Amino acid sequence: MGSVSLKIGDGTARFRRATLWSSALHLLMLASVLATNLFAFYAFTSTPLPASQPSKNLSLISEHVALILREIDASERRLHQIQRELSGYNSLDPLNPSFPSDLRLFLSRHPLPLGKDSKSGITQMISSVSHSCSRSTDLLSSFSSYKPWSKCPNDSLLVTKLIVRGCDPLPRRRCLTRPSTSLPAPTPIAHQIWLKLRGKNDFLIDDVLKMGKGAIRTGLDISGGVGDFAVRMAERNVTIVTTSSDSDSGAMMASRGVFPLLMSTAGRFPFYDSVFDLVHTTKGLDEGAVDKTKSEGMEFLMFDIDRVLRTGGLFWLDNYHCVDDERKRVVTRLIESFGYKKLKWVVGEKVDGAGRSRVYLSAVLQKPARG
Repeated sequence: MGSVSLKIGDGTARFRRATLWSSALHLLMLASVLATNLFAFYAFTSTPLPASQPSKNLSLISEHVALILREIDASERRLHQIQRELSGYNSLDPLNPSFPSDLRLFLSRHPLPLGKDSKSGITQMISSVSHSCSRSTDLLSSFSSYKPWSKCPNDSLLVTKLIVRGCDPLPRRRCLTRPSTSLPAPTPIAHQIWLKLRGKNDFLIDDVLKMGKGAIRTGLDISGGVGDFAVRMAERNVTIVTTSSDSDSGAMMASRGVFPLLMSTAGRFPFYDSVFDLVHTTKGLDEGAVDKTKSEGMEFLMFDIDRVLRTGGLFWLDNYHCVDDERKRVVTRLIESFGYKKLKWVVGEKVDGAGRSRVYLSAVLQKPARG
């Protein structure tokens, strides 16, 4: 049936559609239906007992019905398990002997030190690990293979691979961070983007801040690379949190004095509702949608953007590459469905390094008040 690939940074995540499993699922469903019908046919067409034994006759029919119900229940459980395996929603078994000992320890339940919590009623703490980690148990085991209380492995590339595959959050580890070298010297931003116009799709930071009427103090930059946008905004006294799935970009951002957040765009933003005055992204919409033939992944991301953006806040979609007219229509319909006010909306063409003309969408949108 093919596969879908998601390219982010240096890592590539592949999600292969089921072929053999799908056929097996269909066959199991068919067998379940046939078995159920055969049981029903046997129960209601078998030779009835003499009228002098009505109680035995009713008892036999009841047994047949109970058998049919048990068969249906068992078939539903088998179908549910297959569906879980196909979708990847398998839980991580803390008792799996193939897991490293520290991973098994982290996944186990830990009693609360002060007993039952009065608000939630829980008595044990369950560790938070993404269900998608169950699809990358080999990488997860490598991540958790270390000597406790010793130095952590040098595995930043492994961390990036796990996060790109949706294994986020990762389990905690009982190892010591390697002695860090001094942060790299903060590199200046070579280009004049956001400061000087290069094309009609480019918006100036000062112009966008004016649209916010002086109320832009905090912001979120989704998939912001090494923090160029955050640096430019810091020059205007605006604090920007920059997300990235590349574990190596954090040192560069830290050296520039901006805040890096290592996370996958497929995950829920770890922020309270309505805390940002501005949300900015260039390619984050595509990275949040694993299957680019469907809009559901992009919808989930947009709803999360809407959640963390305050009423009256600005969503800045900056030079979003529309791969074709259909993608442009999908993005336009999605944005318009939220009822944002279009403060600026520009669709234009740019020529890339290979001489190809590409269509880009840039927009500044204001979140409406909702009753």
